Amino acid sequence: MFQLSLRRRGISDQTILRTMEEVPREMFVTAADRGHAYRDSALGIACGQTISQPFVVAYMTEQLQLQKQHKVLEIGTGSGYQAAILSRLCKHVLTMERYRTLADSARARLEKLGYDNIEVLLGDGFDIPPGAGDFDRIIVTAAMEQIPEKLLARLEPGGILIAPIGPHQGVQTLLRVTRTDAGFDRKALVDVRFVPALPGIAREL
Repeated sequence: MFQLSLRRRGISDQTILRTMEEVPREMFVTAADRGHAYRDSALGIACGQTISQPFVVAYMTEQLQLQKQHKVLEIGTGSGYQAAILSRLCKHVLTMERYRTLADSARARLEKLGYDNIEVLLGDGFDIPPGAGDFDRIIVTAAMEQIPEKLLARLEPGGILIAPIGPHQGVQTLLRVTRTDAGFDRKALVDVRFVPALPGIAREL
């Protein structure tokens, strides 16, 4: 039923559908929400954050057009669910989280479940460490009012970035940016609602 509901919403990539089926979403939600884990809605997690609804996770992943050799940056680890999905479709995932509580619990959860090609980093998603290098794909899982130039600069040639862009309160538009020889091609996809992406490392939590 889970796979069928995603198909009905327009997800057609068989590998992504299979991956969504295999990654145990119930392990990435709170104990109280385990009965609702596969419902197509966002759910609350610690630190006032959310785990995105399955359709949005599948849709953003599909739009990235991942290949096995890709190195991927995720901004906004949350519970680690999106990173787990990505890790089954690419070579390496670096995921950044500004809340220590979320970073530590996601790291422990992913290690326990055997997702060994994911690095969880406590840090500021607006300020990627220089030593992290550049990325084939970048996915932002929190709303940005605009995409920082410094983030676009970390995309490899031919790379794709996906991010929800718009006001922190209200509706954002999912934007796909492709780095070409001529610059950056931007394409608006669908309207979404995400929690805000904030600069800096959270002082508490």
